[in-house]
Amino acid sequence: MPAKSKAQQKAAGAALSAKRGDAKVDSLKGASKEMYESMSEKQLDEFASTKRKGKPEHSSKKD
Repeated sequence: MPAKSKAQQKAAGAALSAKRGDAKVDSLKGASKEMYESMSEKQLDEFASTKRKGKPEHSSKKD
């Protein structure tokens, strides 16, 4: 499932970095911390690799 916004894609990238050991888990906050705890590395990779072109900065609450 691709990311719906740039913010979601960035949060997934931060969580993926921590999951792989490239960043500290303690540095995660908010959505990225929740993603780290609840998603697999494969799921995070799918979100983080989403193209940013044409994506809104934040997704609407309705989605």
